[in-house]
Amino acid sequence: MEKVKILIIGSKGMLGQELARTFKRDNEYEVFAWDNQEIDITKKKEVNNKLSKLKPAIIINAAAYNAVDKAEKPKEYAIAKKINGQAPGYLAKTAKKIGAILVHYSSDYVFDGNPDIPEPEGCAHVCASCNLHETFQPAIGFDENAKPSPLNNYGKSKLQGEKEIKKNTKRYYLIRLSKLFGKPAKSKEAKKSFFDVMLEVGKKSARSGNKLVRVVDEETSCFTYAPDLAKKTKEILDSKKPFGIYHVMNSEPCTWYEAVLELYKIAKIRAKVVPVSTSDFPRPAKRPYYSVLLNTKLNPLRSYKEALKEYLKNIG
Repeated sequence: MEKVKILIIGSKGMLGQELARTFKRDNEYEVFAWDNQEIDITKKKEVNNKLSKLKPAIIINAAAYNAVDKAEKPKEYAIAKKINGQAPGYLAKTAKKIGAILVHYSSDYVFDGNPDIPEPEGCAHVCASCNLHETFQPAIGFDENAKPSPLNNYGKSKLQGEKEIKKNTKRYYLIRLSKLFGKPAKSKEAKKSFFDVMLEVGKKSARSGNKLVRVVDEETSCFTYAPDLAKKTKEILDSKKPFGIYHVMNSEPCTWYEAVLELYKIAKIRAKVVPVSTSDFPRPAKRPYYSVLLNTKLNPLRSYKEALKEYLKNIG
């Protein structure tokens, strides 16, 4: 039986390395793992020439610019637009030309933090004579059909990439995720995940004895564990789901502060964690206060708390 040729771009990144590991376990796939040494996705001709020569059946793009605050600087924003915005279009064009399926990853930061609040079925907005809200528990967040409206340049660059893919091919899976974490990337250019950073901060604080760890108790969203996302990506492809947008994230939304409390509890780090507001940590890029993604098309992933236990075990 002929193997399915699959190309993973950004293979040394946090997600890319998990994708390569996941697909290599399955003998049905012939995996090609490329990083920026093998291909520069911002060069249209190079993308066309190299992909046309390889002719993969599936292209997975896990390469991205993700320096959210840096992207507020004009020069950095120009780089973000090339990598996140224009390059997906080049990949989509070539994918269409060679008959390949394109998988690309986007972000909860394409949303503004103001989701529509659903009403119970039959609601006539006459509250005095209505008891429909008494037992109604709406799922509040952004589903796959929600209208994007990014607040920062990073989000704008990711939305540009989404539009370029839709414009240039119909055979795509556009997967939005939120706050990726996992084993540190092999790539030197990759930034550390939030949990990697907070582990270092917590251990240092615990050693010093009395230093407080101040963490923003706002910006509610979800976390996405890289190995879980890689497995779900394979599941989407293997089950031949309809092309389109999918939201993949671990369950149990939380703030940064709540996540750090959970991290330190599991890791048994005795550090004093103090909740603070976003105004105490001014950053160049504006973040949505609420960017919970809603998954309406797939089986849900496990809680981020369960994923955190595995993450700590694997890096320990």
